[in-house]
Amino acid sequence: MPKVFVHGNPETAAIWRVLFRELRARGVDDLEALAPPGFGAPVPEGFEPTRIGYRDWLIGELEGMGKDIDLVGHDWGAGHVYSVLAERPDLLRSWAADCGGLVHPDYVWHDAAQAWQTPGLGEQAMADLLGLSAEQRAATWNSFGLPEEIAREIAAAQDDEMGRCILALYRSAKQPTMVKLGEQLRAGPRRPGLVIVPSEDPFAGTHEMYAAVATDLGARTLALEGLGHWWMFEGSARAADALVAHWNAA
Repeated sequence: MPKVFVHGNPETAAIWRVLFRELRARGVDDLEALAPPGFGAPVPEGFEPTRIGYRDWLIGELEGMGKDIDLVGHDWGAGHVYSVLAERPDLLRSWAADCGGLVHPDYVWHDAAQAWQTPGLGEQAMADLLGLSAEQRAATWNSFGLPEEIAREIAAAQDDEMGRCILALYRSAKQPTMVKLGEQLRAGPRRPGLVIVPSEDPFAGTHEMYAAVATDLGARTLALEGLGHWWMFEGSARAADALVAHWNAA
């Protein structure tokens, strides 16, 4: 049963490298990291980098792997997991994702997202980010706890194409888009789920939102006390133990 991981913004699949090492040490070898177009992977001709575009891309990738997939998502990768769960739950044996507040009815996008969703302001924000040198961007990633080699790899992938995809994706997800996705999820069938709750993550809602979403979806929660948005680095051993237990229980 493949374990498929999807990362978010503005990242590449390199964010999973340390966690994969921990999982392999626990005997888990069927690991696959999928890179969304524009986020460490080329953008196919005609691809629309919207919430629906990424949902359909991920569905297509999963269909090629068969069914009984254990799907894991981080950041916008979590958003893509929720989109697939709402549209094609039959493809999944289980799911795990952070950013549970994204599909809560009261969720309000964080300040950076609202800037990206605003014409003109978003373009300027992207120009400011991409105007930094790769070394400056890597130093920022390194300050979040990412190993230097991985920080450099992610920084090198942040280019104009990624910037275009970021703006299009966030603009396609302005509210009430995510609220409607949450409604679709709550009305759909259930799969064994795990909502990952890093206590220090400021980007995707309150802990109460995470708990409510988990309850609504019949999922368990994984509290990662003291860990932030990039929990897969900060607490890779804890995360690996929890994911293995989740898969064993599915």
